[in-house]
This record gives sequence, structure tokens and C-alpha cells, in this order.
Amino acid sequence: MAKGGSRDSIYISVHPDNPQERLLLQVVDILNKGGVIAYPTESGYALGCLLDNKEGAERIRRIRQLDPKHPLALMCRDLSNLSEYAKVGNPQFRYLKTHLPGPYTFLLPASREVPNRLQSPKRKTIGLRVTPNTVTNALLGYFDKPLLTATMIEPNQDGLTQPMTDGWSIQESYGHLLDAVLDGGFSGFEPTTIIDFTDEEPVLIRQGQGEFLQ
Repeated sequence: MAKGGSRDSIYISVHPDNPQERLLLQVVDILNKGGVIAYPTESGYALGCLLDNKEGAERIRRIRQLDPKHPLALMCRDLSNLSEYAKVGNPQFRYLKTHLPGPYTFLLPASREVPNRLQSPKRKTIGLRVTPNTVTNALLGYFDKPLLTATMIEPNQDGLTQPMTDGWSIQESYGHLLDAVLDGGFSGFEPTTIIDFTDEEPVLIRQGQGEFLQ
């Protein structure tokens, strides 16, 4: 993958319910080569790269105009994958099992598998997601590790926090900063519900699409 500066992204449109394997494999190859992509979730599109892609994480922050130390979340393929990267006790696991896959971001104590540079520096936590989006689940099935991720929110939009929901719009506006746009159709626009589960009881941080139940 080219580094820094402008580039021409590959626009890949797949069927939202039955994504074509040959097209997904193009995205897999791009990610394995250090690429940064835009991809669909149940709560808007997101930016992503592989977990060990340090330069990719820096690019995601630059595209979003985030602080260089702003923590990124992990998009996991399932709960077993999630438990590799977070310290999850029985109460947390039961709660997560009833909510995931779903429109939630859980803040959990990071395991040793998570590099220090990706953890919240003060609390040693990591945000984790498991999306019900069919396209992204199919993509994650090709990897044994999660995607580093941040919701694709346009910077400098006067406080606007809604994610972008259309792959082609991302291609037109941000394609020169990405290696690929994986278009899986229109996605939801309401953000995830953020729940802090670093202690025994869940704490609501942001009410979004997912219902908060204690």
C-alpha cells in the first residue's frame, strides 16, 4: 500500500445480503497489505485497518482529524474473538451475549493482546464492537484478528456526530485518502450505544441505537 498523501481507492460494491467472495477477497488483500478501508456497519460506515497496522491507525485518526492518541475501537467477528482482547468475567460475558451482535460499543478492560498504544491511557480500556452487518461479518471471517475502527463522521461539520451512511458518498469525498471503499448498501445512521463495563455493573455513556438494559 502507498503511504501518506493522496491515493486512488478501489470502489467495491457487494450484495448487502450475499456479498460476493471474489470481491471480498480483494478487500482482504488490501487490508493484509496495510490498507485502510471504509466499510458498512449497522450504525453507519466506519474506517478500518488490521490490528497491527500502526500506520493505518494513524491514517484513520488523520482522516477523522482526531487527536493522535485518541483510542480506536476493535471490530470483532464474534464474542470468542472479543474475549481475546478484553478481560471479561462471567457477569459481563452473559450481558454481552444478550446484546451482541448489535449496535453497541462496550468499554472493557484491555487484555495483554491489545498494544498499549491502542488502550485508553488512563484506564487501560478498549472499546469493542460486534456488528450484525452481513457484509462486514463476512469480511471478518477471513481474519483471526479484529479491525481497528472508527466511525466515519465527517470532520468540521459544526458538531455533527451522525455517521456517513452511503459508500459512494465516501468514495467521492474521501476516496483519495483511502485504499478501498467497501459498499454494502445504505447503513443505519443512528450511532451505537456506548456502555462502560469495566466494573461489575454496566454504565451508560451514550444512548444510541441500542436499548440500554441493566
